[in-house]
Amino acid sequence: MTAFTAAEIRRLRLASLLLAPDAQDGPASGGPAAIVRWFGAMQAQDLASGKWSFGLRLPGATEADIDAAIERGEVLRTWPMRGTVHFVPPRDARWMLALMGARALDGAAARRAYLGLSDAHAFLAADVLGQALATEGRMTRAACVAALEQAGIPTAGQHGYHLLWYVSQLGITCIGPNVGKEQTFVLLDQWAPDPQEPERDEALGIMAERYFQSHGPTTRQDFAGWMGMTAADAKTGIAVAGTALTTITHDGRDLLMATGPADRSESILAAADTAAVHVLPGFDEFMLGFKDRSLMLDEAHKERIIPGGNGVFQPTLVRDGQVIGTWRRTLKKGRVEIQGLPFETASVADRTAFERAFADYGSYLGSRAEVAWG
Repeated sequence: MTAFTAAEIRRLRLASLLLAPDAQDGPASGGPAAIVRWFGAMQAQDLASGKWSFGLRLPGATEADIDAAIERGEVLRTWPMRGTVHFVPPRDARWMLALMGARALDGAAARRAYLGLSDAHAFLAADVLGQALATEGRMTRAACVAALEQAGIPTAGQHGYHLLWYVSQLGITCIGPNVGKEQTFVLLDQWAPDPQEPERDEALGIMAERYFQSHGPTTRQDFAGWMGMTAADAKTGIAVAGTALTTITHDGRDLLMATGPADRSESILAAADTAAVHVLPGFDEFMLGFKDRSLMLDEAHKERIIPGGNGVFQPTLVRDGQVIGTWRRTLKKGRVEIQGLPFETASVADRTAFERAFADYGSYLGSRAEVAWG
């Protein structure tokens, strides 16, 4: 069984995550649809972050290109796992909800009791939104809430969000493309025609293959945590994936990765750019795809990435697969003002490399990037 160093694991992960240039020649050539299929599901609770996650992996693409792909229905957003919004392949949305969303749905009644919502209100909300969207085709979040209120369903506080989530979790609706800056909802059946219908074990196997090809090398525990499912489910998925996955070791621990990249590991590592930098959004699979982030992030800096442990991740500066700082943006007319916040004083070479990466980000936004260092 092949053993790898921490640095080698990080570089192999960058390739799996499509953050190494040579890795972008495959799935990236198929645009957002192929990328999200490669990953299985991609963090998208913050839409701007989710779109830049595509842009990073599609050199030369603009935010307008990603918006157009979303508008065409090539990818869609819903709550497939861990009660969190992700981009998913449209044909896979329904079975992913059934497989990984079931645990979240099981807790919905308890959440409603805590919020003071009745089950009757939730069931009525599903009917109201289903009928309204069948007529309107697409409705803004505000319009959906108004339709619920007109039907006598309370939406104050967290009630409205819970009901919109619940109806999507049932597979009736999903999040549609924005209208301007407004979130919309649409019928899942209309935006995800011809759904795939794998059996449960087959579905677990699909998730295992996609997770380890896009995140490996990593552990079975990371896989279970990413899906939001049990260790037994993760074990079943890995078993079903079979020879598509290979075990390697690091520091005495077994890690799994896709067999093809494992067989090519020497060439992947030889081609790795150890000076490569990335300016990642706060919610990217680079961080959110792992429970154990110790290889990418020094524990001493965790508070800088997730202030107060509130689940809101800051955008990160990454060099050779390690987080070395954060960054902030302010959108202005014709430009984006960026503040780089390295954990330690950045070298001239690092600043130059990050400024090139921020220039690419500015081009993606159709703006000029102006970078200041803090």
